[in-house]
Parts: sequence; structure tokens; C-alpha cells
Amino acid sequence: MGIRRNTTKVTRMTLYAASQYLSTAARDELGLRIPFDVYLQDPYVNKNDPKFGFDKDFYVNWEPGIADGPTSARFAVVDYNADTETIIPMAVWDEEKESFLAPNKTILDRKNCDLPQFHQVNVWAVLQRALTFFEEGSGLGRRIPFGFEGNRLIVLPHAGYGKNAYYDRKSKSLQFYYFDQEDTRIYTCLSTDIINHEFGHAVLDGIRPYFYESTLVQTGAFHEFIGDLTAILIILRNNNFRGKIAVDTKGDITAASHLTSIAEEFGQAVEGKPYLRTALNKLTMADITVSDGPHKVSQVLTGAMFDIITELTKHYITKQKHSVKQAFFYAVDRMQRTAIQPLDLLPPVDVTFRDYALAVLRAEELSNPTDPHNYYEMMLKIFVKRKILNKEDQKKLMEPRYIYDEPDLDVFHDIGNISRSRATAYRFLDDNRDKLFIPANQDVIVADLYDANKFSHGASRLPRQIIVEYIWREDVALIGNKYGEFEGQNTSMLCGGTLVFDDKGNILSWFRKPGSVGGKGKKWEAENATGKLRLTDFMNDLAIRIQTGEIGAVLGSGKGMVGALVPPVTVSKQDGILKFELSPHLNLNEEDHKHYKGGKQWQVSS
Repeated sequence: MGIRRNTTKVTRMTLYAASQYLSTAARDELGLRIPFDVYLQDPYVNKNDPKFGFDKDFYVNWEPGIADGPTSARFAVVDYNADTETIIPMAVWDEEKESFLAPNKTILDRKNCDLPQFHQVNVWAVLQRALTFFEEGSGLGRRIPFGFEGNRLIVLPHAGYGKNAYYDRKSKSLQFYYFDQEDTRIYTCLSTDIINHEFGHAVLDGIRPYFYESTLVQTGAFHEFIGDLTAILIILRNNNFRGKIAVDTKGDITAASHLTSIAEEFGQAVEGKPYLRTALNKLTMADITVSDGPHKVSQVLTGAMFDIITELTKHYITKQKHSVKQAFFYAVDRMQRTAIQPLDLLPPVDVTFRDYALAVLRAEELSNPTDPHNYYEMMLKIFVKRKILNKEDQKKLMEPRYIYDEPDLDVFHDIGNISRSRATAYRFLDDNRDKLFIPANQDVIVADLYDANKFSHGASRLPRQIIVEYIWREDVALIGNKYGEFEGQNTSMLCGGTLVFDDKGNILSWFRKPGSVGGKGKKWEAENATGKLRLTDFMNDLAIRIQTGEIGAVLGSGKGMVGALVPPVTVSKQDGILKFELSPHLNLNEEDHKHYKGGKQWQVSS
């Protein structure tokens, strides 16, 4: 496997260090990618449609730290079962064979897919590929952090019995469960859709950790959207999969049920339908009610982005005269950039679907300013049709404008200094508080500082981006009986913004979430008005959550891995201030969306 036998260890390490500059074909030839057997989707799909069974062309980037577990730089598989309180023997890495071995020394591949060690390798390999998807130039163009202290995500393939799979920040883990359906045992760690969905949660939590501190349904729904979109885009990146659906659908991507349906095996077993959720829907924001949970709400945005994939595919077939297979390739290649790169533009707190739509459009302007094929207008129309944006937005966004529309700063700082450290970025923010609409009395925090090297069409490099995220907390008193047991206590509303610079110091993007108490003068009027609307929405949403019993404390189990009671929003007190957060268990379906005060126990089940 690979060409390692023809290279010395030193040579291979040198090639590894330069691998980002090598093509996929070159990395294959030089042994810098290792083949593995993994399920293309899940065992249910494999059984019912074998051509969508195992991935025949699945590779993981080689790295020097691969070890037993499997273990790598960013993942550590620990096969602990909380129900049986046992640790299953780990897959063993054989450096000479470049394969993981079972306890009986056989190579772990599709021939022994029933072994728990194959499950370990399957989930690890899928995660390795998903990490590459987010970090490569067509994605975020940078190394991504996790939303906890440390750099390795712990992966439990057989965490216990139950209809579960979730990301949990507090235990730094992805936990996958198993359950029985008639005479079949379902393992969530064998579903590529589920693995990619849960990893999408971990990625979003890593790049925007303050999204957790939101009670807004749309923020929770955005987490679910990213999970589902990750599953769709990664499976569509697979060459064999695209070739098969090209033949099966004859170019109508909406007919590709294996693509539009999320987690088929799980959905069939749990809900009796051939998917858990589907991207093929007509939902708009007008169809959403205050009682809808994040999973249903997420389908509006998932559907909108799938509409964009559909339109791109049609364009490549009808306008650019590509074959169906080529059209699918170009569509997903472009869609990765369209959907993932804008994540760096998002505000650091309280993200909404509107924020994401505007970020997608702004990223499109920056990477494709001439837009010869009118992609920008096509995307805008879809967001308006889904009622994520409105007609007034459409009119304004179609008006001609300069590519850079920078604020008039009080004090200019060299971009090299701004990018050097959080301390120097803070001085830039503090020196320009009035022009950046940061209240003078607020202790602003630089939440994150990083740079990114993204690709545009044909792997051409975009200008380096330097991103500064900043936040502050606005104190809020909970006055009135609508706040129930929390009446008379204090909490805080997160405010802040994300500034994106190019390497010349031009401001490429500025998304912000103002507070309700700002500065004085005419230029502050619109900012203060937006902040007051934010505060009203924050208070109303919190009151509804309290009244419907969706807020509570997390109670841990005796075994420590799984809380017995997990409400959709948790509450804790820090320094006398109530802190409301999304559930630590970001899972797969709406099974947990039940009223706590209605006599039903919160479930962590997916």
C-alpha cells in the first residue's frame, strides 16, 4: 500500500512537510495517502444497494503520528462502553503494512467488518477525511481548533446502548451508540452520514464557540444545518458516488435519494422512513413557528443550499455543456467553497440564517467579482424564495457598489501588527471604538485571531485573510414573572463582531451583533436601534424557553459519560450571573425536543 517501500523515512517526512503543494495524484504516487475500507454510507444502504456499499477509493492523508487506537494528531479512538464499563481492545497500527490490525493480526478491511476494531478504523478514517474537507484551501484554508482545551477529539465508537450519537464539548468527545432493530444491531459509528454530521458540530463549535451561549432557535438550527450539509457535501465529493448517481439520475440531482436523504439506516430503524431528514424540501421561514425545534428549522437552510447545488448542476449541464458526471464534479467543487468558506465571515455570537445568507453572498463577491455566470443573483433569488432574505434585501444587494467599503477609522494600524497577537488586535479595536460601534464602557475581548489561505476557481489562491473576532457582554436583569424561577436574577447578552482583512489591510467583511446601549450621535442611531431589537428578541426567546420548560440543569450519570437529563438549553451560574447555553449534546434528531415540565424526561437519544 503506497510507495513508502521506495522511500526512506527522512525522505517521506520531507515530502509530508511539502504535501500541501502536491497534487492528489502526486501524493498517491509518493505514498502520502493511505487506502482504507469504509462504508460509503452505512450497512443498510450496502445491503439494499451494494453499488453504494463500501467506498472503493477512500484514502487518508499519511501523517507521522498514526498509532494504535487508531490515534492521530487530531483524533484518539477510545473504545469505552459506559454500559458494560469495559474497554474494547484497540486496532493496532502496523507501520510496515500501513494498515490497522485486529487482535488476531489480520488486516482490518471489509472482509472482517463485523469486528469492533473495524468499527474503530471506519469512524477514524471517515473523520480524518472530514477534517481535510474543512481545512483544505477549498474549505477554510487553515487548521481548525476544537472548542475545548486540547487538540485531540476523543472518539467512542461503542459508547453504550441507545439510539444515540452526539458531540459533547465537556467530555471533548464524539460518542456513537448502538441499538437493536428486530434481528439487526445498528451501529451509528458505521454511518458515514452520522459521523460527518456530528463532526460538523465539533467543527462549528471550534470556530465559533460562543454560538453555544445562545437560546435562539436559529442558532441551534444552524448547528444542525452544518451537520447535515457536511454529510451531503462530503458524500458528493466521492468520485465513485458521483459517477453512480450520474448514471442513476441522468442529471437530475434531486432524484439522488442517497444524497438528499440523511442517515438512511438510522431513519429507517428509528422513524420508519428511509432517512432521518431530507435536503429535498420546500420549507421557507414563513412555515416556521415558535414551537418548532432546531432540527425542523434547519431544513429551511439545508433546502436552500441544496437548491443552489441543483442550480449549479443544471448550469454546468445546459450552459457549459458538461457531461452529467462532470457537472456533478464542478457543482460540488464549487459548493464546498460556496458553503464552507463564508463560515469565517460569520459574527461570533447569535448566528441567524440571514447572517449566513449574507456571508455566502459576500464571499461570492470577493472570490468571483466579475461573476460571468450570474451565480450571485441565482443564490440571492434562492435565499429570497426561502424567505431567509426579503425583497428589500434583494434590491439593496443588487445595487452596484465598491468591492471594499471600509469604515472611516480614527487610528490606522498596520495589518501586520493587528495579526501579530490578540493584544495588538485589541489595541486596534480600542483605538477605534467609536468607528467600530464598540461602547466605551464595555470590556471588549478578542475572542479569536487567525489567518486563512483559501482557494478560488481552479485552485487559484485568494488574498490571505486575517480574521479578528471580538465580543463583550451586556448585563440583563430578568424582571417579570414570565421568567419563572429565574425572575430577579441577572444574565448577559453577548455582543460583538467579526472583521476580515486582506493582507493589504483592506476590510473585506464586517459582521456584527450590537448591544442595546451604545454611543451617542446620529451615526449610532441605527446601531443602537438594531441592538435594542436584539435585546427584545433575546428576552422574548428566553421567556418562551422558560415557559415551555426547555431550560434546566444537566444531571450527570453515575458512569460519567452521559447525562440522565439533558434539556435543549442548560443553565448554570457563574459569578452570580446566569449562563444559558445550548445542550452539550448536539445530536441527530428531535427526539429530545419534549417539554420538561410536561412530565417527560429529556432524552439525549438521537
